Amino acid sequence: MGQIVLARVDDRLIHGQVMTKWSKGMNTNALFVVDDATAKDPFMKDIYTMSTSNTGMTIKVLSIDEAVDYWNKSNFEDYKAILLFKSIAGAKEAIDKGLPVKRLNLGGIAKTKDSKFVIPNIAVRHEDMDTLKEVESKGIEVFFQVVPDTKSVSLKDAIKSF
Repeated sequence: MGQIVLARVDDRLIHGQVMTKWSKGMNTNALFVVDDATAKDPFMKDIYTMSTSNTGMTIKVLSIDEAVDYWNKSNFEDYKAILLFKSIAGAKEAIDKGLPVKRLNLGGIAKTKDSKFVIPNIAVRHEDMDTLKEVESKGIEVFFQVVPDTKSVSLKDAIKSF
């Protein structure tokens, strides 16, 4: 039976920090990009799946519904996976549809004109905070942390500083 080791929201999806810090440090063997737009883009799917062909990691690019179906049918086989979402809304949708996420890491969200930095490299909007509160109310640990060796900020503390 597979395992969701971590779910992460990072608008860059797969990059060096994910490959070297998160995946290696958590003893994972798979990264699943879960994003509807990326799953519909054959060029981007190829880039992500080929970018790690020499690492020994399995990379899958799935829509939200494909990820939920994959879990429901096979519990992700024997993969110890990190799920990578491009947005908070996408992560919440996957959770609402049944992915059994226990920990949601906010790790890289670019600043926009209507967002505010919670910690460096992670900016959210007021409505994102409301969405994260809903996620946390389901018993899921929500935390902000760019890489594992930096300080983790809980949602409760993030709300105070927001």
